[in-house]
Amino acid sequence: MAVTGDETESASTGDMSAYQIRSPTSSHSQGIVSSPGSVPSPQQLSEEASRKRELRLMKNRVAAKECRQRKKEYVRDLETRLTAMENQNKKLTKELEHIKTLYSGTSGSY
Repeated sequence: MAVTGDETESASTGDMSAYQIRSPTSSHSQGIVSSPGSVPSPQQLSEEASRKRELRLMKNRVAAKECRQRKKEYVRDLETRLTAMENQNKKLTKELEHIKTLYSGTSGSY
């Protein structure tokens, strides 16, 4: 069993329809199917392990994508805050210079 998908725009939008799970051609495509008391064959165990691995990898891709999206939003928020603080700093610097010029013209003690 394998997961196939092309890394196109539809795959990067969180839409998992770009990924398809292909079942092997064996009759045991729904997991390990055995009668009570029988031991699953090594091939069945291998197919089940492969299916679980592919499912885990697919979930991991989705989680990683969501993590990258959250990081982008966080960085965007930090950049917005940085811009606002830079503007506030410029405004306060100008205000300080203005106050300095007001008091530099006066002599004597306060």
